[in-house]
Amino acid sequence: MQNPFKDFLYFSREEKRGILILIAGIILVFLSGYLYSYQRNRHLFTEEDIRRQTAAVAECDSFIASVQKKEKQWKQRFPKNNHKREQKENIVLSTFDPNTADSLTLCRLGLPDWMVRNILKYRKKGGRFRKTEDFKKIYGLTEAQYHALLPYIHISRTDTATTYMAQLYTPPAAKDTTAHLYKYPAGTVIDLNRADTTELKKIPGIGSGIARMIAHYRQRLGGFHNIGQLQEINLDFHRLKPWFHINGKDIRLINLNRAGIESLRNHPYINFYQAKAFVEYRKKKGRLHSLKPFGIYEEFSEMDLERISHYVCFE
Repeated sequence: MQNPFKDFLYFSREEKRGILILIAGIILVFLSGYLYSYQRNRHLFTEEDIRRQTAAVAECDSFIASVQKKEKQWKQRFPKNNHKREQKENIVLSTFDPNTADSLTLCRLGLPDWMVRNILKYRKKGGRFRKTEDFKKIYGLTEAQYHALLPYIHISRTDTATTYMAQLYTPPAAKDTTAHLYKYPAGTVIDLNRADTTELKKIPGIGSGIARMIAHYRQRLGGFHNIGQLQEINLDFHRLKPWFHINGKDIRLINLNRAGIESLRNHPYINFYQAKAFVEYRKKKGRLHSLKPFGIYEEFSEMDLERISHYVCFE
């Protein structure tokens, strides 16, 4: 049987020659493209160009290495700049006594090194912080820093005992002439939220300093809801308790649906981060109706929420 493809694949001598010439032409076209690219690149980049480019790369690497070396030397020469940067990243707000806190504790509160040194020098020379307001007098301490640290300042009773006893046993000649003439008899009870400093000084054991301390803290709180709060300003509330009663209606409440961050943080029981949490919650979820949502916030402890609850409303 005759193969049907034999005639189809049969080429004459001339046709075979033409096919070979065509194949050779195609190969030459491809090779010419590569040869053109090689010659062009060879023409554009001479050996001198390559040498210069290599030298430039080496010079750039040398420059970068010198900059890194100088930066390392600068950090070693001025370590304080690095310490300040680390200090800002590692601020830890916690309760502290400015009369006993060490330099590390003070630095963690965000205070600069020079201010910490001044505090330590002041204490070394016999200086003492008798009340929280004394901390505000530190040179260079801004109003914002003071209010941020205020909720965490705790002066131990041993530092206020001298002041208290001095006021308790101050001879009449050294006391205020308008107040030492009369003291309330035992059994007298006055309203802690309404008594002014003159009336407070009529309580045995309370002098001008303690009366002003009570009035000032009452103003910051918005009123006392419990006589035990007197211990927050380092007073022996057990001794003073028989002289006072409290009317809870006199407490000034903060509207959590209207108050801003600055207004909230001015309260002794609310710090900056807690004030920010209240305001951010309002922006995202609308009006507040209770403090329950903040029970899961890391900014609040159960004690914080309990204390704050006496001074807020949701009108």
